[in-house]
Amino acid sequence: MIKINERMILNEFNYKFPKTGIKVNKIYYSLKIILTKIFVNVFFFLSYKLYYNSLEKCFKGMDECATNIRWIKARVKEVIFSCIIMVILFELIIYNKISSLHLIHIIFIFALFYSYSHGLNFEDHGYYNFKGYFILFIILFLPINFLIYLIQKKNKKITILFFFILILINILYKNHITNCEDWPRGLNNSFIENNLEKYGCQITFPKRCPYNFFKNFLDYTKFIRKDCKKIYIDAKKKILKLSKSPYINDNSSHIGFPLTNKVRVCNLDFIDTNNLIEKFVLKNLVDMENKQVLNKSFKNKLPEIEVDFTKNVYGEMKINLNYNKTLSEERKLLEKNVIPYSNNIIILYIDSVSRVNSLRQLKKTLKFFEQFMSYNGASNYKNHSENFHCFQFFKYQSFLYHTRNNYPILFYGQARNRRIVLITKYLKENGYITCYSNDACRKDNVRTLHFLSAEEDYDHQFMICDPNKESINGNTIRCLYGNQTIEYLYEYGNQFWRKYKNNRKYLSIFSNIGHEGTLEVLKYADNIIFNFLNNLFNSNLLKDTSIILVSDHGVGMPSIYYIYDFYKIEEQLPMLYMIINDRKNISYEEQYKYIHENQQSYITSYDIYNTIGNLIFGDKYKNIKNKTIENDTPKSQYGKSLFEQINQKSRSPLLYKKIGNMVNYICKNN
Repeated sequence: MIKINERMILNEFNYKFPKTGIKVNKIYYSLKIILTKIFVNVFFFLSYKLYYNSLEKCFKGMDECATNIRWIKARVKEVIFSCIIMVILFELIIYNKISSLHLIHIIFIFALFYSYSHGLNFEDHGYYNFKGYFILFIILFLPINFLIYLIQKKNKKITILFFFILILINILYKNHITNCEDWPRGLNNSFIENNLEKYGCQITFPKRCPYNFFKNFLDYTKFIRKDCKKIYIDAKKKILKLSKSPYINDNSSHIGFPLTNKVRVCNLDFIDTNNLIEKFVLKNLVDMENKQVLNKSFKNKLPEIEVDFTKNVYGEMKINLNYNKTLSEERKLLEKNVIPYSNNIIILYIDSVSRVNSLRQLKKTLKFFEQFMSYNGASNYKNHSENFHCFQFFKYQSFLYHTRNNYPILFYGQARNRRIVLITKYLKENGYITCYSNDACRKDNVRTLHFLSAEEDYDHQFMICDPNKESINGNTIRCLYGNQTIEYLYEYGNQFWRKYKNNRKYLSIFSNIGHEGTLEVLKYADNIIFNFLNNLFNSNLLKDTSIILVSDHGVGMPSIYYIYDFYKIEEQLPMLYMIINDRKNISYEEQYKYIHENQQSYITSYDIYNTIGNLIFGDKYKNIKNKTIENDTPKSQYGKSLFEQINQKSRSPLLYKKIGNMVNYICKNN
C-alpha cells in the first residue's frame, strides 16, 4: 500500500487513490488542505466565541469571571487542546484514513461541549470540559463506525435492521420517560396546587420525566463503590508529604487537625483549590502524643479532629468536640434578651437537591418529617411530649443555579458583593451557641461566595480539610477513612447537640453530597440523616427545636438529564421542609395559618432568612427594621417570614430580576 503524505501530493501532478481509484489534481488537493486548515481555525474562533457567550449566566453570577487570569488560561488551554484534536481528525479525513462521515460525529460532540459546559473545569461544574466530551466521543465511536460501515457497504437489509432497532429502542424509551404523574406529588398524599387566582403562582410541569428509565444505569456507587471500608490507600503518606507542620514528624501516628475558626479568611479566590484555610490546616497539624507542643501552642483549643494511624496506614478519624463550660454559662445570661419561637434550631443544608429528587432519594428522612404533618393543623404523631408540625414548600424558587448566588441570601440576608453579617451575630446576642460543619474546606462557604464578609464565625466549626478527602463533585459516594465523608459532619453535629443539651443552640450542617449529575448519590446519605434526627428525637433531645431541611437550587451539574425539561424545572425548585415546635407560652394560631398557606406560595431565599430571624426573635421580630447597607438586621426587605401572610399578587418574579439576583424563574403569574 502506498503511503500518502503532503510531500507526495506536492511532487506529483496527478495522484490516484488505491482504494477509490479517484484521480486528484495537485493544486486542487493542496488548496483543499489549505482551506480545510483555514476552516478549522475559523471554526475554533467561532466556537470559542460561542462558548464564551454560553457562559453568560456565569458572568452575571460572578463579576470577576470574565477577567480572572486563571479563567482565561483555562479557556485558552481548552481551545488549543481542542484545535489539535480537530486538526488531526480533519487530516485523517483528507487522507482517507477515516470516513468523512465522522464529521457528523465530531461536530455533534463539540456542539455538546460548547453548549453544555458549566464551569472552569470538572471540579467547578464543567462536566464536558476535557473529560466529558472525550468520554462521549469514545462511547459514540463504535455505533457511529458501525453505521458508517453499513452505509459504505450499502447492505440494505442490515441497514434497515439497524434503523429498525434504533426506532424500537426509541419507542420503548419514550414509553418509559413520558410518565410524569408523580412529579407534582408531595408528602402525605399532597400535590402542587396550581391555582393561579389563589396562590398567584403556577408551576409548569415537565413533559418528559426520564429518571425512572435511567436510574438503574446511573447508580455508579452500586457498580463501582459499595463500601467505603474497602478503599485502601496510604493516607498517612499523603498527609506527611503535603504537610509543612513543624508539630509532626514521620513517626507521628496520632495526627490532630487544628480548629479552623482560628483562621479569619474571608476573601478567597473561589477558583483556587489550594485555599488559605487548607494551607493553614496543613501547616498546623499536630502530633497528639506530643503534650509539650499541645500545652504550648494548642492549650486553649485542643484539636477536635484526630486521625489515628496506630493500626494501619489507612487511618481512622476520631471526633471529640470540646465542651466549653465558660461559653455555656456566658450564653445562658444572654437568653433573657428575647423569648424566641424556638430555643433550638437545626439547619440541614444539602447543596443541589430539588424538591422532587429529595422525595426520590431521602425516603427515610422525609418519613421522619412526614410523621409530624397534617393538613388539619394537628400532628400525626401523638406519642411524644413535644408537639411538632411539619411543612413542605412546593414553590420555593432558587436564584440562578450557583450556590454563591443563593447561599448568602439564606444566611446573610443579602446578595453577594456586599459587606454583610452572618446570622450567627444575632444568634449569639440572644444566647445561642452556634455550630457549623462542612464537607469542604471552606469557612462558612466564603470561598464560593467571593465577597467580603464581616468577621463573624461559629463557636464550633468543623471542615474537611484533610488532603485525603475526595472531590465533592464525584458521581459515587465520597469516602474518607473507611466511612462516608458526610458521616463525620453529622457525628460532629450529634456531639455538639448532646454536649450543649441545656443551652440554646443553633446547628448548621452543610453537605455537598447532592452536587453531582446522576441524582443517585444522595440516597446513600438517607440513613445517616435519618439516624441523626431519629436518635435525637428518641433521646428527647429535640425539645423546643425547629428543623429546616433545605437546598439552594436543584440539580446543578450537567448530565444526561440536561436535555430534558424536567432538569431545567427542577434546577429552579430546590427542596424546603420545616418542622416547627409548639410553644405553650406563645399563641401560634395566626402564625400556623400563614405558614400553612405559604406551602403553596411562591417563596425565595429571602423568606427563609427572615423566617430564621423570626425563630430567633419571636414576637419582637415585627418591630425589627429592614436590612440596609448601613444597618444590617435579620430582616430583608425582599422577603417575609413564613409565619406572616405573603401577598402573592404583589410578588412578581420580575422584582427579583430587577434587584439583580434571579435570571430564570419557574413561577408563572399575573
